[in-house]
Amino acid sequence: MFDRRQFLSRTGAGVGLAALGLPASAQSLESAKIVVGFVPGGISDIVARRVADKLRGQYAGSVVVENKPGAAGQIAVTQVKDSTTDGSSLLLTHSSALSMYPYTYARLPYRPMEDLLPVSLTCHTNHALCVGPLVPASVKNVKDFLAWAKANPDKANYGSPGPGSMPHLIMTVVNKLSGSDVQHITYRGTAAAITDMLGSQVSAVSGPVGNFLPYVRAGKARLIAISGLGRSSFVPDTATYRQQGYPMTAREWYGIFLPSRTKPEIVRRASAYMQTALADPALVSSLAQSGLEVASSTPAALTAMLEADTQEWKRLIKQIGFNAES
Repeated sequence: MFDRRQFLSRTGAGVGLAALGLPASAQSLESAKIVVGFVPGGISDIVARRVADKLRGQYAGSVVVENKPGAAGQIAVTQVKDSTTDGSSLLLTHSSALSMYPYTYARLPYRPMEDLLPVSLTCHTNHALCVGPLVPASVKNVKDFLAWAKANPDKANYGSPGPGSMPHLIMTVVNKLSGSDVQHITYRGTAAAITDMLGSQVSAVSGPVGNFLPYVRAGKARLIAISGLGRSSFVPDTATYRQQGYPMTAREWYGIFLPSRTKPEIVRRASAYMQTALADPALVSSLAQSGLEVASSTPAALTAMLEADTQEWKRLIKQIGFNAES
């Protein structure tokens, strides 16, 4: 969630196939799938497809991506927790679904720490607030946007990947801190929300910064805030929420998980192949185009990270009185 992310870029470095006695060609699975909880085109989908390309022919003969959108990623988590335990069903999920949702939803169809086993971190990113054609060019920052929204209540809305997601929570905090009432519109992924924003069906979108980059670069949309502790190297001209007077920092990570009943040796094998795949310079460069910083980890390091994030979100959500209907 916060700056503890930085240590994971080094955690597990050098742990790979050789450390487990696995040759690069070791292959015990005919096929495998990476399940993601959002539609094609979103950050989760992009990461999964890049990783699948590197695992194909190595971890398994065939590695495909299976999109299971809905409930802000919960459907995918539920599917994998109940899947076979031979290593052929992997989950790629954002951190919110595991560390935050237990405190933003009254009921979840899974128990993050009990139903899943961490394999490896894959990458992390910041969220951003992006405005589209409905919002005049005079709106340069969050304060401007909130003032415009107050003067135009019929257009005072934003989309997010779903209720209880980190982008939703960020904007809920903004509303509470500013006394504003910008209405939330739920989508089945950021990509769908952006489509409506570009079509002037919604004024703004809160979501992963990488989803916005193509449209920002093409001059079709504008970023007015970013959620990190400091400015992002991908959009250095965009000020953070904190720099604009909204004291919060949030960073989303994406990790690979297996069902909880999976044998330790299968988890270790999957982690070794993941770390090798994530060390590939072409993959690192490719994900950077989507605003993502690649970082692998050991299963133990990802477990510790998930536990720490879970406690931090529990504290924050209780403090602000947030719930998925906020």
